[in-house]
Amino acid sequence: MRNHRKHTVLAAAAIAALSLGLTACGGGDGASGAKDAGSASSAQTSAGAGDNGTAGGGTADQTSAKSGSGATGGSTSGGSATGGSTAGGSTGSTGGSKTGSTGSTTGQNSSAKAPACAYGDIKVTAAKADEVPTEHIVLTATNTSGRSCTLLEYPLIAFGPIQTAKDIPAVAKSKPAKLVVLKAGEPAYANVRVALGGVHEDNKVVKEFNVNLFAPQGPAEGSIVVKAPAGGLAVDEAAAKTGYWTYELRNGADEF
Repeated sequence: MRNHRKHTVLAAAAIAALSLGLTACGGGDGASGAKDAGSASSAQTSAGAGDNGTAGGGTADQTSAKSGSGATGGSTSGGSATGGSTAGGSTGSTGGSKTGSTGSTTGQNSSAKAPACAYGDIKVTAAKADEVPTEHIVLTATNTSGRSCTLLEYPLIAFGPIQTAKDIPAVAKSKPAKLVVLKAGEPAYANVRVALGGVHEDNKVVKEFNVNLFAPQGPAEGSIVVKAPAGGLAVDEAAAKTGYWTYELRNGADEF
């Protein structure tokens, strides 16, 4: 009885000891597993942090690169601004040059435009054309003013009293392309038809006649009295015509 109980107690103690050993072994494995799991977790965390750090570093580099690009862009923008300034400077220079050129041109035009010749500036003479009978005369206007003046349009001729004489029309085709500017002492010419030739009942003998000049606004004040060539002129006012003042008589333009 005592031996059976003793064996039973020993058996129970052995089982308990075995259980405790197994528990201890299981606990060691669990701790090791926990440590391994913790190590793995730490490794992953570290790796993740390292990766994130690397990614962060890459982002920083990219940001820096972007900042660098921005700086480059800024430089480019600055260059553009500088270019704009240069362009503006060039434009300003060009504008100034153009203005200066325009001013120079205006000055040249102003100096080229002499005032209109007045009746006191011009001496007018008449000569018969080399023809028989006389159908034309040539008027010569000489600048006696001592300065340049512009001889405008054509001679306003009156073969008789100014108040009653017929206006002598101008021939349009004889108008020169440019203004006639006479320097001191220079002449200009106008061809004038005085008759159709032969004896006509409407012809009248003229010993002298009047010539007026043009001002910019119309006929100028004052008349120049012109003596007719020797023997006088047989004038038919109905047939009379005048050419424009010109530097020299021209074939075609001054033939009428």
